[in-house]
This record gives sequence, structure tokens and C-alpha cells, in this order.
Amino acid sequence: MMPSRDTSLDNLLDLHGQVLVIDAAGYWVRFVVHQVPVTAQKPHGLDYSMTMHAPDGTRLVGFDNAHQVEGKRRAEHDHKHRLRTVKPYAYRDAPSLVADFWSEVEAVMREKGVWL
Repeated sequence: MMPSRDTSLDNLLDLHGQVLVIDAAGYWVRFVVHQVPVTAQKPHGLDYSMTMHAPDGTRLVGFDNAHQVEGKRRAEHDHKHRLRTVKPYAYRDAPSLVADFWSEVEAVMREKGVWL
């Protein structure tokens, strides 16, 4: 019997290229997700950037592994941006990544008083 395909990973990959307006005020999110060969820097085989932006384009939230984090030796690794802070992110699986991203988006929207 063939192992079943990870549909949660397919769902994450299907988000690639999506830009969604999430509020009437103009806040929006963007998803860039590619499957790549497994490496030490990307052991889960993904190159991703999931971001939330204010109406003026300012990034407020971001989860990615696509660039070097200032002051870190390892060139690329999973991390999250929240307003002006950057912290490591412990990637577990595709559904957790999406859920963690949306939780952070919701928290920032509530802090800004956009969502109650």
C-alpha cells in the first residue's frame, strides 16, 4: 500500500501567490511557499514567507525562512517577525505553521483595535 500524500502540505503549497485583504480598513496577507530539496537550513523542504501588512504596506507579521536574520550565524532558518521584533520559530508541520501565522495576525489586529 502506498503511503498517503500529506494533504496539509498540499494545502500550504496551494496558498502560494495568494494575497488576501483581511479587513475593510485594507490590512492584507501574502503567501509565498515553495517546496525545495531538504537541506540542513530547510529540513522540512520548504522555502516560505507568510506576511501580514498594514494598509500602507508596512509588514506587521511575518513567518519565513527566506533570509538571514541580522546577527545570526546560520544563513537561513525559520523565524517570525512581529512588529519590530524577530524571534526563532520552531517549525513543526504545515498545519501548525498556518495556525501559528493566523494566531499572530489575529493578536496584532486585536492589539491595533481593528478586530475586537
